[in-house]
Amino acid sequence: MTSSPLHSESSASTGPVEARRAFPSQQTAGTALDIYPEWLGDQRFSHQHGSRFCYVVGEMARGIATPLMVIEAVKAGLVGFYGSAGLRPETIAAGIDEIEAGLGKNAPAWGANLIHSPQQPGYERAVVDLFLARGVARVSASAFMALSKEIVRYSARGLSRAEDGSIARSTHVFAKVSRAEVARHFMAPAPDKLLAGLVSAGDISAEQAELAKLVPVAADITAESDSGGHTDNRPAGPLFSSLLRTREDVCAEYGLSPDMIRIGLAGGIGTPWAAAAAYQMGAAYILTGSINQAAIESGLSPEGRKLLAEAGPADVAMAPAADMFEQGVEVQVLKRGTLFAMRGKRMWEIYKARSGFEDCTPDEQKFIETALGEPFAAAWERTRAYMQGANPKELALAEAEPRRKLALVFRRYLFFGAQWARDGEAARLRDFQIWCGPAMGAFNEWAKGSPLEALENRTVRQIAWNLLDGAAHITRMQAMRATGHDVPGSAFGYQPGLFQ
Repeated sequence: MTSSPLHSESSASTGPVEARRAFPSQQTAGTALDIYPEWLGDQRFSHQHGSRFCYVVGEMARGIATPLMVIEAVKAGLVGFYGSAGLRPETIAAGIDEIEAGLGKNAPAWGANLIHSPQQPGYERAVVDLFLARGVARVSASAFMALSKEIVRYSARGLSRAEDGSIARSTHVFAKVSRAEVARHFMAPAPDKLLAGLVSAGDISAEQAELAKLVPVAADITAESDSGGHTDNRPAGPLFSSLLRTREDVCAEYGLSPDMIRIGLAGGIGTPWAAAAAYQMGAAYILTGSINQAAIESGLSPEGRKLLAEAGPADVAMAPAADMFEQGVEVQVLKRGTLFAMRGKRMWEIYKARSGFEDCTPDEQKFIETALGEPFAAAWERTRAYMQGANPKELALAEAEPRRKLALVFRRYLFFGAQWARDGEAARLRDFQIWCGPAMGAFNEWAKGSPLEALENRTVRQIAWNLLDGAAHITRMQAMRATGHDVPGSAFGYQPGLFQ
């Protein structure tokens, strides 16, 4: 890919920057120390997916990554993922309509989220059916601990033989993982048993099954380090190196070329220094999440975005996850300005210690009803009405066991914390659940005193271009150091501005 001159041609960025020119027309050559944003990452990634930059605007579930965010990301030269996880198929279809209206049919560089949903029988299949019918060419797979037949079906359905005999893909899986043992499933070819079952059911052809035995399920693996939402709080360096080694082992075992699998990095990327570090480690691409929630294209309410803009790097906490509460699974959320994390943790402690609401102490019952904002009996009736349609079997178990009933009511509170944050429910401001990692606070510190401090200037384009331009500048400074130049520490500074 040819590249354009950019702000990083200067020796340092130290003074206030109010406006910057957009990246100008592209050039084909430069000196050994010219570094352009287009050159960061693996250019095979951008060629494959049709983006200008090796940069992904990640899918934030339940529509926080809106169709508009996807449209603006693609127009800025990025890859954008629609936050379709947890949405009804008809809502997802409407979102796809909006994206296609904004970008055109068969536009490159965008996709949607598929979340593993074992608690909702049939949901995963319905979403994959929709993606295949609508020609969604990229899927970001999240919350998978192992392969499901639906993610394998999606991957295999896009396989064919090209005219030159190579294997072509029209469906691309991005697997978001934080553990090597999970990455291994996606790096390897699909298991014979799963493929045979899909062929038997008529979900894929025999030819597609044979081709699927020769390629990884996912060619793009996103290493998710310490991030907002579901996270294992993994440090980026050890996780990335672990996945590199896993790729070597898997490819040796199955006779694959390691170059068939690209490994990107996500989590903790909120400044140019973090972006530069990721690319320097060898990340094929970077993915940003938390910082995009504060963008004007975000599906988060203005009240929620304002809370995010006030956060520091330490203003996050772990809280119980609504979807896996009983298993003790946690999500990382914003702590500053809310009581959600504290209330969620106390609910978990009560659940572990008590056999049901009636077994709670008077103080515990008062806490529960204060957090719920209504009597427990009323909250249960609302929960029961929902579960009758969503999961009657689980409801029947809860009716017979008070502790399960307590868990379902707590899960409803945790779920609605995220809904209140999206809707901007003013009366429940202190109960907002806002998925957030330390990257958000780091971004705020970096943006302080610059044009990006103002929420109205935070677009996915301005956020990404500043990170990319800054990462290119920092990479150039480091390259100069590495080739014997005397580069002072102050030259590594970079202040955000507005690209025109």
